[in-house]
Amino acid sequence: MTKITFYKEKNVFLGFEVSGHTGKDEFGKDLLCCQISTVAQLAVVGIKECAKLKAFIEISDGYLKIKTDLKNAQEEKIKFLFETCYKSFQSIIQEEGRYAKLEVKNV
Repeated sequence: MTKITFYKEKNVFLGFEVSGHTGKDEFGKDLLCCQISTVAQLAVVGIKECAKLKAFIEISDGYLKIKTDLKNAQEEKIKFLFETCYKSFQSIIQEEGRYAKLEVKNV
């Protein structure tokens, strides 16, 4: 199962963490896992390459975490990016509760 956790402060997303493999299909053929990974990587590229902001980023097999501070997270382009990622994850996993879980934690 894949667990997606978004972190929020003062009603603003600071980032998120994705951990685990969905296990919906065999490795290399799991389209659900691929969709989740694509959205997560989009945030990394958006923060680093497009917005050129500093963020904590950690990536390993079956794991990705991206988080920035409240000041950066309050910028409109970052708010838009994280909100879009959140809504995308919601859409992707809405009927996949057996394979993926989405939650929000206030920090």
